[in-house]
Amino acid sequence: MPFINVNITKGATNEQKAELIEGITDLMVKILDKNPFSTHVIINEVETENWGIAGRSVKKLREEGKTANISKK
Repeated sequence: MPFINVNITKGATNEQKAELIEGITDLMVKILDKNPFSTHVIINEVETENWGIAGRSVKKLREEGKTANISKK
């Protein structure tokens, strides 16, 4: 029974999260031959001020426009 935990910064739509859940489940079935009915996908959304990269919060990096290499936003 696979249990996949995905951490993302807040901002994804419900539709995007549904696509992630479906896509991750499909990959587990395709690559590892797992049963989709016992595959669990959990999405945790983290506030950008609580996610750090290279010693800076994502919120601060986005405010400074320094996320071109790490984020689309």
